[in-house]
Amino acid sequence: MTQPVTMYGIPNCDTIKKARSWLSDHGVDYIFHDYRNNGIDQALLDDLIERAGWPALLNRAGTTFRKLPEADRADLDRERAAALMLAQPGMIKRPVLLAGERTEIGFKPDRYAALFG
Repeated sequence: MTQPVTMYGIPNCDTIKKARSWLSDHGVDYIFHDYRNNGIDQALLDDLIERAGWPALLNRAGTTFRKLPEADRADLDRERAAALMLAQPGMIKRPVLLAGERTEIGFKPDRYAALFG
């Protein structure tokens, strides 16, 4: 693939570790963007939401989301979900992989294999 591949996440996440290993083992060059150290800005988050939709990006199963007060978790819409993810990028599902026009959320070896064939 000639277009740049970028993976977004946090390095200590087990799923990120598996996805990074898969990419390395299959010779896929990529850039890793650590949201905790490098942050995420509104423009990038808006692009990810456009590509995947906010419901797919928001990690409702994660500890960070579950620890929120019920009022913050209820009645979510795009604007409220984006504000939560911008304030606490740990609420974004991991990894987010951008490969040209393709966007993959999470890690499934068969989906990566189909993408990088």
